[in-house]
Amino acid sequence: MSTRVLVVEHQASCPPHLVGRWLEGAGCVLEVCRPYAGDPLPAPTAYDAVLVLGGDMGADDDHLHAWLGPLKERLREAVAAGTPVLGVCLGHQLLAVALGGEVARNPRGQTVGLQPVGWSAAAADDPWVAGRTGDEVAIHWNNDVVVAMPDGGVVLARTPGGEVQVARFGERAWGVQAHPEVDAAVVAGWAADDRDDLVALGLDEAAVLAAVEEAEARLEQHWRPLVERFASIAGATR
Repeated sequence: MSTRVLVVEHQASCPPHLVGRWLEGAGCVLEVCRPYAGDPLPAPTAYDAVLVLGGDMGADDDHLHAWLGPLKERLREAVAAGTPVLGVCLGHQLLAVALGGEVARNPRGQTVGLQPVGWSAAAADDPWVAGRTGDEVAIHWNNDVVVAMPDGGVVLARTPGGEVQVARFGERAWGVQAHPEVDAAVVAGWAADDRDDLVALGLDEAAVLAAVEEAEARLEQHWRPLVERFASIAGATR
């Protein structure tokens, strides 16, 4: 029996992409919900796992995007029921806010491009990231960060600047501030949209994209096993 994964996509430019392929390769069947296109949000507890993707909106922009408030309620239900959840960037932030944490604009400014993953001691025996190699890098493209963890949350990794990078928000609920799902092709679209921001940051668009492209094989070596491990957790809790 296949593992059914609900995928919540917030905008077309932030698809499940690589993570979706890796989950499917691990025996999962994805059902993508696009609330921005009018799809109703299903009950996550009807699925074996939930993947919540990134987006340009903020985790507290409920007044601008009508599905964010109901989604946070669904995430609380999923965590309480023990349904495995993985949040990516905005998804990570939504999990934090849904469970009582806080998200705000990073005072250090926008984080763009490759960053090392600074694993904490707690990562060593975490059910999901215990399978890490220890030398992971990740693609970041974010303005907001988790500034206060919810009660019971555990920081599993921090960026070089000290921001929460990977976290466990519940027994089977995790968030990643980075974007393991993207490659240079997806990032190129983001860079085109954020060209003025990159200039303001003093970054060379071509250099950022070249670094991501050069690291693609290494990124897959780092993150595909972790995605497959998440699929195993989801399959084991059916």
